Amino acid sequence: MKFKINRDHFTSGLQQVLNVVGTRATMPILGNVLIEASEDLISLTTTNLDLGIRCKIKANVSEPGSLTLPVRKLASIIREMPSLEVELETYSNNQAKITSGSSLFRVMGIGGDEFPPLPSFADQHSYLLRQDDLQRMLKSVSYAQSADETRYIMNGVFFNFEDQQLTLAATDGRRLAVISKEVEVSEENAGHLILPAKTVQEVERLLGKGDNVRIAFNERQVAFEISSDEDAEDSGLVDSIYLVSKVVEGNYPNYRQVIPKGNDRHIKLNRENFANCVRRAALVTSEKNHSVKVHVQDNVLEVTGQSPEFGESNVSLNVEYDGPEITVAFNPQFVLDPLRALSRDEVIFEFKDELSPGVIRTPDSFLCVIMPLRLN
Repeated sequence: MKFKINRDHFTSGLQQVLNVVGTRATMPILGNVLIEASEDLISLTTTNLDLGIRCKIKANVSEPGSLTLPVRKLASIIREMPSLEVELETYSNNQAKITSGSSLFRVMGIGGDEFPPLPSFADQHSYLLRQDDLQRMLKSVSYAQSADETRYIMNGVFFNFEDQQLTLAATDGRRLAVISKEVEVSEENAGHLILPAKTVQEVERLLGKGDNVRIAFNERQVAFEISSDEDAEDSGLVDSIYLVSKVVEGNYPNYRQVIPKGNDRHIKLNRENFANCVRRAALVTSEKNHSVKVHVQDNVLEVTGQSPEFGESNVSLNVEYDGPEITVAFNPQFVLDPLRALSRDEVIFEFKDELSPGVIRTPDSFLCVIMPLRLN
């Protein structure tokens, strides 16, 4: 294999596939990137057996072929090359010679035929979405995923294609975030999956480079074809980025039964003002006293924080509210996460009493249920 390539394009491609590789690969080859050269491009592929990614970059290929090289070391070498043009040539002993300007490196690799191929599968369900829509939806709920590995079913985001809409949900048992969007869903194409947290992170990172993303999935796997509209002068990327992942197998909890039906107190709030209010009140909280109280009475919403170590805080907002006086305590982080993730200026804060969950909604299709804490 022999090719010449733009240093910055090569670096950009390696960055696209680098995150999938763990710092402690179970097999040496899983720490490598598979480089395949043919015609006028090279293909870069990495996998950790649960998640795999492939992208293609423009290159001047004089001898087709393949080899795997240590991806992190290769990325460091290419990034530091002195000249914009990089030449890579491989030999029969699985060694690669990399030259650029006055610099020369010889890097040992592993044969490409030993690299585990990305799984191909017959998809049962396939959808085409706009990247900015999926990116916004994932950002709106992904913070609520559980990090508790004993509750593996919750270690991801639930995708549900049903009733002419796509619904995304995430929960850790103490909060629930849900968002929906109208999508054409035929009866035979309806389906659902749980996207693992690591894959959620990768999809969020990759979205936003083009217009569309295609999602195809079955009971065990899901694939994302993420189109890239970036100019070749900027990234050298060709065609779509292909990401394939195992799904979390099992039945997601019935999140709908958690959504309160009797929250009859509603306050319209400016999202940023509410977030600033909660953040300031939380400045005096501690790990042992990590809660803020939301007190509402006579057109004033008051957020207070307190801890023996740091003292007290009191921040208030003028609101439209003429209902009964009420105080509810929440983990401030659980209130701030949805407020930071949303982009709409207006949110609706719903509550009932000090023992019932609070809800943050937008006027369209987002809601976040937050369990209350005990009042001291």
